Amino acid sequence: MAQDWWRGAVIYQIYPRSFQDDGGSGVGDLRGITRRLPHVASLGVDAIWLSPIFPSPMADMGYDVSDYCGVEPLFGTLADFDALVARAHDLGLKVIIDQVLSHSSDKHPWFANSRTRGDKSDWYVWADARPDGSPPNNWLSVFGGPSWEWDAGRKQYYLHNFLPAQPDLNLRNPAVQDAMLQVLEFWLDRGVDGFRLDTVNYYIHDGQLRDNPPATPFGPVWPPVNTYDMQRHAHDKSQPENLAFLARLRALLDRYNERCLVGEVGEVAPYALQIMAAYTQGPAHLHMAYSFDMLGPEFTPAHYRTAIEGFFRAAPGGWPSWSFSNHDVNRHVTRWTEFGTPEALAKQAIAMLASFQGTIGIYQGEELGQTETELEYAELTDPPGLRFWPENKGRDGCRTPMVWDAGPHAGFSTVKPWLPVKPPQAARHVAGQEADPNSVLHHYRKMLAFRRESPVLRLGTTEFLPAPDPVLAFRRSTGATSLRCYFNLGPDPVTLPAPAGTPVGPILAARVHDGHLELGPNAAIWFED
Repeated sequence: MAQDWWRGAVIYQIYPRSFQDDGGSGVGDLRGITRRLPHVASLGVDAIWLSPIFPSPMADMGYDVSDYCGVEPLFGTLADFDALVARAHDLGLKVIIDQVLSHSSDKHPWFANSRTRGDKSDWYVWADARPDGSPPNNWLSVFGGPSWEWDAGRKQYYLHNFLPAQPDLNLRNPAVQDAMLQVLEFWLDRGVDGFRLDTVNYYIHDGQLRDNPPATPFGPVWPPVNTYDMQRHAHDKSQPENLAFLARLRALLDRYNERCLVGEVGEVAPYALQIMAAYTQGPAHLHMAYSFDMLGPEFTPAHYRTAIEGFFRAAPGGWPSWSFSNHDVNRHVTRWTEFGTPEALAKQAIAMLASFQGTIGIYQGEELGQTETELEYAELTDPPGLRFWPENKGRDGCRTPMVWDAGPHAGFSTVKPWLPVKPPQAARHVAGQEADPNSVLHHYRKMLAFRRESPVLRLGTTEFLPAPDPVLAFRRSTGATSLRCYFNLGPDPVTLPAPAGTPVGPILAARVHDGHLELGPNAAIWFED
């Protein structure tokens, strides 16, 4: 089981810029993370995931890498990273780091070489202009506009699925694949326990550069805010050749003990499910796929049933990773505000998530019931927010600093932080919740302990049970042992016939009375057979 530690694990995501500033720059750093690791360990999680820490011009806050084998000086040094890994391991925490293999910074030496047609000429995706000077096809960027940028020196276009400052690497080229394998090997040899692979389905593009077809209109408003959503991305990502590269990555990790690969699948339904299934089937691909399915506004029993049943039906040998929040989406307590109070939603959210089959992820501050920060335009740093404001306010609202105490700058820094800590967020701090036994923080610890001590919740199968909306009910089973899990996803009480079995776990707003199961707003309860 040690080799498969990731299966059913709880992974805590740290956004380094916003966790703890010990250097006095207003930006979080590795030494700050290391000092705060006891808090993370106290939650009962199995691993941490660090968003990118590599040298970067920060056009996309570190997802534009200029050196894959170094540490951004703003965050510290390689020695600081080694100390972080050692401290994490001493606390029983595995360390997973983000790897951005699909694209680099335009300031990376590889790109400087490629644009001058040096020995890395074909390490990036270059194409001639059409006769009228327009880009080679209709592909669009996630961050708006065409995904092609003209290079006046080379007199060709280069591909960028995100910012023009993030040129796409040509992973059709075996030499580029070899270079990326060497990058992973560098970090594995430093003791890293795994990698979260950013945009894992963007690695390989269509070799013929065919146009993407239009998307089927969806949602209540069409056209959408971003023209990217108006295409079906059939050719600029998710190519079948990607599986061969994933197999090379997996073969490398299999040379090491107790390591894992989790891939972020950037795709919309129903295609995301198909890709997750393909990427996690069998021993030659990813250990697990990170799902976007639970990062949106949907908060219904049908939605969760569709996501979980759909995955295990499509990939019976695969493994998912579920999260409700991360550094790219509005915090879930704010997304679901119509369904209950922030505290009740926060407690129910971890009760549900910790009961789901799969590996689960927690985003920093989530254990405090942290809410989305409302920012002014002048306070933004995030490219999508700056481009699409106010219809899309970007991702800065979920990236504001961790709130540690009631002191200046929330205990995050001794100087003004890179993003502000505003009063609604400052009110939810670690020190205050440590002192309150009924806080969201203490409930997280209780719930994660319940999951950790239950083989059924960590590794059991799932069978959904009939229940009236808005009740989500399912049975988790392993061998002769099972737990029936009930959650009222609404703000109003619901009464059901009482199921058999004994109530267990950190029960929320629920009780059995006179042969009935009474579920209060945002209730959670488990029955042991």
